[in-house]
Amino acid sequence: MRIIVTGNHGYIGSVMVPTLLAAGHVVTGLDTHFYAGCDFGPDQAAPAQLKLDIRDVTPAQLAGYDAIVHLAALSNDPLGDLNETWTYDINLQATLSLARAAKAAGVRRFIYASSCSIYGASGPDDIVAEDVPLKPLTSYAETKARAEEGLAQLADSAFSPVFLRNATAYGVSPRLRVDLVLNNLAGWAWTTGKIHILSDGSPWRPIVHIEDISRAVVAMLAVPSQVTHNQAFNIGANSENYQVRELAAIIHELVPHCAIEYAGHNNPDPRSYRVDFGKLTRTFPELRLGWTARTGAQELLAAYEQAGLTLEQFQGRRYIRIQQLKYLLSNGQLDGALRWSGADR
Repeated sequence: MRIIVTGNHGYIGSVMVPTLLAAGHVVTGLDTHFYAGCDFGPDQAAPAQLKLDIRDVTPAQLAGYDAIVHLAALSNDPLGDLNETWTYDINLQATLSLARAAKAAGVRRFIYASSCSIYGASGPDDIVAEDVPLKPLTSYAETKARAEEGLAQLADSAFSPVFLRNATAYGVSPRLRVDLVLNNLAGWAWTTGKIHILSDGSPWRPIVHIEDISRAVVAMLAVPSQVTHNQAFNIGANSENYQVRELAAIIHELVPHCAIEYAGHNNPDPRSYRVDFGKLTRTFPELRLGWTARTGAQELLAAYEQAGLTLEQFQGRRYIRIQQLKYLLSNGQLDGALRWSGADR
């Protein structure tokens, strides 16, 4: 297929592009390059690239493509707290504008990267599946849930969206993020010799490697669109639901000299949820997700060691999205609408 991957220059996109290319697809990247220069390693770039804000995409630019994999977003809750307007503008309104442009251009398939964070906080004994009522607790999660609703309304015989409710991502990427739970815990261990937990460690999180997210996208593109039409799929594995303290314990086993430090009960993040991934397994019985928290932690620690990651780098703007955007805003490269200004356009 001829595929556009939005956000191809980001954390997941820079891993997904080579995965799609290896599966035989023809890939064009579409990215505004907020994170240019925020590199952790070499990148296999998309063969063709559109440097474009997703808010500005037109049907003419999408003509001739078979599918869009829509990853581009302001990707985490602190960014939503920084300015809610940006999150709603980019994550919700621009997603629906992009989908309408795709539909007008005759693009049949639209794979939307949603998030398990839309489940919010579930009961201590609950394991949530795709059919439970959504309880988004943040601007980021709210825009993901509302985008799913809007995309569902656009679905018809000629336009087939599918919603990938990804577990919390982890893993090494050419565009690394260290504000994700396993990446973060491993980073503290490597750079300080201590594993910092910003809570009592009790919240539940399902996690999934970015390579496995990419494999799931390949699997969905390989089946007729009717199999996934206008449906949500939790992306991950039932065995990969963990309490945060369990993730810390795994890293402690790999780096025994590291002490685990708890911030206590003052965590401002109320999210806690365990997720049922049975629908993905039933629909795609041949899909094999290859990573676990332990193998992912091993990969991260080895990569941090090879790169010689320092505490200054770990806490700097290169690997923390909100810090990079604040930097671009402070020096005038981005304007108050989070658009490139002047010569950076």
